Amino acid sequence: MRVEAYGTVDELNSTLGFARSICTNKEIHDWTETIQRTLFRVGSALATPPESKKSPPSVLTEDVDMLTNLVHQIEATEGILSDWSLPGAHTESAAFEVARTVCRRAERNAVRLANSGVEFKPEILSYLNRLSDVIWLFGRLIEVKAGVDARLRSGDTAGPKWSRAWK
Repeated sequence: MRVEAYGTVDELNSTLGFARSICTNKEIHDWTETIQRTLFRVGSALATPPESKKSPPSVLTEDVDMLTNLVHQIEATEGILSDWSLPGAHTESAAFEVARTVCRRAERNAVRLANSGVEFKPEILSYLNRLSDVIWLFGRLIEVKAGVDARLRSGDTAGPKWSRAWK
């Protein structure tokens, strides 16, 4: 289970690397690189067994807060979609959609690991959960900037209906 958890985080990091490599939005490109660096700490923390003499790298509340702030910042963008979107409306946003699904799998694997009794910092679960929201919003921001309509339901209006951040 441990190998599955940190292996999926590694897969997420690579998937985000691909999305970043085709992303033309400098802000999202830079945010993604920062997230990838943090994911190395997440993967290492999950890979480090409790009996290890080396303490695992920490994922901090500040890392989760950075993602929460990103959620609020992106949600404040004029025209940002807050409802379901149809993946594949734009090449760059589609790459982030794939990364988002890998992130959700990484979160599920980390939850399974925690439920099996393996202890690790709870911030890891919070980080992965919030990260999937951020990645989803990256896709929406790309679509807004490109003028692409990816609404799943016709007649849906853009604008926040609820926040992806609970703070």
